[in-house]
Amino acid sequence: MNDHDSERISGLLETDGLVPVQDEDDADIVVLNTCCIRENADNKLYGNLGMLKRWKDAREGRQIVVSGCLAQKDRDIVRDRAPWVDVVMGTHNVHRAAELVEQARTSGPVTEILQEAVLDDHAMFPSALPAKRVNSYDAWVTIQIGCDNSCAFCIVPTVRGAEISRPYEDIVNEVQLLVSQGVTEVTLLGQNVNSYGRDLQLDRRRSGESVSAAPRFSELLREVGSIEGLRRLRFVSPHPKDMRPETFATMAEVSSVCEHLHYPLQSGSDRMLAMMHRGYSARRYLEKIVEARGLIADLAISTDIIVGFPGETEADFQQTLEVSAAAEYDYAYTYMFSPREGTEAARMTDLFVDSAVIADRYARLRVVVEHSAVLKHEARIGRIEDVLIEGPSRRNPVVYQARTRQNKVVHFTPTEPIRTGSYGLVEITSAAPHHLRGVLVEVTADPSHKVRIPVASL
Repeated sequence: MNDHDSERISGLLETDGLVPVQDEDDADIVVLNTCCIRENADNKLYGNLGMLKRWKDAREGRQIVVSGCLAQKDRDIVRDRAPWVDVVMGTHNVHRAAELVEQARTSGPVTEILQEAVLDDHAMFPSALPAKRVNSYDAWVTIQIGCDNSCAFCIVPTVRGAEISRPYEDIVNEVQLLVSQGVTEVTLLGQNVNSYGRDLQLDRRRSGESVSAAPRFSELLREVGSIEGLRRLRFVSPHPKDMRPETFATMAEVSSVCEHLHYPLQSGSDRMLAMMHRGYSARRYLEKIVEARGLIADLAISTDIIVGFPGETEADFQQTLEVSAAAEYDYAYTYMFSPREGTEAARMTDLFVDSAVIADRYARLRVVVEHSAVLKHEARIGRIEDVLIEGPSRRNPVVYQARTRQNKVVHFTPTEPIRTGSYGLVEITSAAPHHLRGVLVEVTADPSHKVRIPVASL
């Protein structure tokens, strides 16, 4: 979500006449787009701001912008600790990035934080803004912002506000435009995508309109997935308590929807799930996985798990191990609990679990989830996988990286360069916990996006 905001900020600044540079010494403006989900984000921010003060003082006219979740949450702290920052703007102010930069240039430092998004101002949706996309073959498309859940560990509702669904037609139109520009893979983005449209239904009920006419996520998924030229459609992230059978049915029936489901567990203990306010039981969670795998052939499932949530006992953790083993995840994002100021969990100080205990449990959980991942990957050896080729690896440019429909990374070494964004077939030859290795069989489709060739003026 923050990456997508960064694309939009870059797009707005470029539309305003700025150009990107590789070296900050050549820059007039540096933007730090923050996220407070990760541990120690604030320390990293202020460390960077300290170094940027010297950068700013070295040449007149330079500007520093701090945006994103930390700016939303700690606007006054940012101002107090780094008064040399020119613009502090929150998550609901992305659409005004260029305007605020200009205002600071002419009138001095600006702090602008909207506490809530404006319901009838659709320009504030990140996907309604110009973008500087990292890739030309895939794209994120925002379908909602904010969150109405109250998970005890999560700061998102505080910094992103209440849940607001983007108008259905806007989403479909944007994906159609992206496909016409050569994008072949789209990811629908929201904090809780499968509650998309719930607020639209409430609005229609209040106005006396038919609620049945309000769109649901499965309907949006089906229509977007049916757009001609779109080869792959993904979505992140659903919430287990809101997952509906019609979403699984759409995934099974619409060929462009990829066979991958990111399904956050967080804990396998019903006691912990209740303390987290997750709204489902471990049994119900596993039943949904069985239902999904029964409908969707070759489905890969990934998850998020928190280890050491306040009050977690060894018995609670054992239940997490049991559910993780039963779920047979293809991969998992595992986290050691760390308190986020402003969340309910951060106030449970008398229930905090010792850090050494958390570290031990984390290591034991990794053994379980990686065991499942290796088994899943080894089962693919000998198969021919349809992959989207993402280009040379950062670590070794001789080796290329590609991605399957199940969102699995595949490494292979081609005999000649391949254009990024191509599709191909790779035979899987070996497996590791976090990636597959293979041999290129053939390139099946060249990129459909246009390559811009710079032309010098004479």
